[in-house]
Amino acid sequence: MSTRAPWLSVRAGRLPLSFRIDRRVPLVMALALLATLAVMVINMGVGEYPIPARDVIRTLLGLETGAEDYSFIVITLRLPRMLVAALVGCALAVSGTILQGLTRNPLSDPGVLGVSAGAGLVAVALLVVFKSLPAGLLPAGAFAGAALIAGLIYLLAWRGGDSPLRLILVGIGLSAVCTALTTLAITFGNIYDVQKALIWMSGSVYGRSWSEFWPLLPWVAGGLPLAWLLAGDLNALTLGDDVARGLGMPVGMRRGLLLLIAVALAAATVAAAGTIGFIGLMAPHLGRRLVGPDHRGLLPTAAVLGALLVVAADLVGRTIFAPIELPCGLVIALVGAPFFLSLLWHQRKG
Repeated sequence: MSTRAPWLSVRAGRLPLSFRIDRRVPLVMALALLATLAVMVINMGVGEYPIPARDVIRTLLGLETGAEDYSFIVITLRLPRMLVAALVGCALAVSGTILQGLTRNPLSDPGVLGVSAGAGLVAVALLVVFKSLPAGLLPAGAFAGAALIAGLIYLLAWRGGDSPLRLILVGIGLSAVCTALTTLAITFGNIYDVQKALIWMSGSVYGRSWSEFWPLLPWVAGGLPLAWLLAGDLNALTLGDDVARGLGMPVGMRRGLLLLIAVALAAATVAAAGTIGFIGLMAPHLGRRLVGPDHRGLLPTAAVLGALLVVAADLVGRTIFAPIELPCGLVIALVGAPFFLSLLWHQRKG
């Protein structure tokens, strides 16, 4: 049975590191970035205190609008929420793209493999059980939980081979265990702490401020460029370990580094916005359809598409039942679950 990724084809005699970046990448990225910025501006204008899009732009540019309170509403309250949403989408999309390449399975993403569930378990424990610990430990705790699950996946699945199906089954099993332990922690927690944890677990950027943005920024600003620098190695690993070794690549070290980047990005999003699923699944597939399989173009494209998906989901959640706000994680799940089932069906037919 071939271990080559079903979405990746290579002409005979061509090395995976010599792929040409698709010429559509700059155009697709520019259009997706413009769409993301437009949705962010619209999102910052809606709410209990609506602001015209023109005045939102003028406020962001520091121009006079004739309303003194616009600056506080846009810059202090709504801009950090949008920036957190965009960074979370970027991080989840890149994490999912890396995991799909490493596992050579189009169904992989941080949620399906249990990485997000592991991060969520530790974060809920810090919120409900060990609430006396400093809140600053949340990002480190989420990373530790995600890293533990990634390590278990490596020991239980990769060490016995690299079957994509085994990776998914192990990930689903570990995710179920983490979810059960999370439920147990919530069951015996204080009602006020549990309420806070449940809101956080739903996956939302509601009320996010600069205090969530600044801790998240270094993880994303460091992880995304590093992932792009390793995109050529990910191309080779996607074609199989034998191909990568034939190119002289230290497979174990590169795979471990890429896995570490994917885990760090996923854990950072859990600490900032809770568990938001399916972005790491959908964004890579959308990017692959638009710009092809080369990860040098796919990674940045998926990152921008991930940002667009989360920002758009937040806008839908804020407006569809206004003044009631739905968590963006719930809105994404309503689209992502059918998307996942569709992929599963096509995998079964293939």
